Amino acid sequence: MNESTPQFHGTTILSVRRGERVAMGGDGQVTLGHVIVKASARKVRRLYQDRILAGFAGATADAFTLFERFEAKLEKHQGNLLRSAVELAKDWRTDRMLRRLEAMLAIADRKSSLIITGTGDVLEPEHGLLAIGSGGGYAQAAAMALLNDSQLEPAEIVKRALSIAGEICIYTNQNHVVETL
Repeated sequence: MNESTPQFHGTTILSVRRGERVAMGGDGQVTLGHVIVKASARKVRRLYQDRILAGFAGATADAFTLFERFEAKLEKHQGNLLRSAVELAKDWRTDRMLRRLEAMLAIADRKSSLIITGTGDVLEPEHGLLAIGSGGGYAQAAAMALLNDSQLEPAEIVKRALSIAGEICIYTNQNHVVETL
């Protein structure tokens, strides 16, 4: 893509964990350059018999390709999140077509929360918090404060933190989808 072609930006994906309770949410905004082209995109979904939450940041078509590949890995490894994530990351890093994909995946089940990147990384963030996308840093900071200073459920922390991010980040809106396990 050359520099004169507008790029899709925007996404805030956040996951919060307390023990085996986990929630993941995302905003709905998609922008092309400086224009909002969609306000209600669904960037978080349930996978593998509704036992895994997944969200994406980056190019939408690339993310859908990664979701499909990840779902195939989950089927192959009977829902084993870590093994499926590592296998997808290996493929992503070594496959010529996949290497060009510009997206990140945030995934979680009742035991683990992970970020998968196109450089072959499978990261397990600390404190049960996981955030990706343009507003991820804002949402993560808000969620960390709420997690440390309240007894709120993960879903409520995700909702409040996404709202805070939406007030700060121009690529994040107040149209949220939150899923829980």
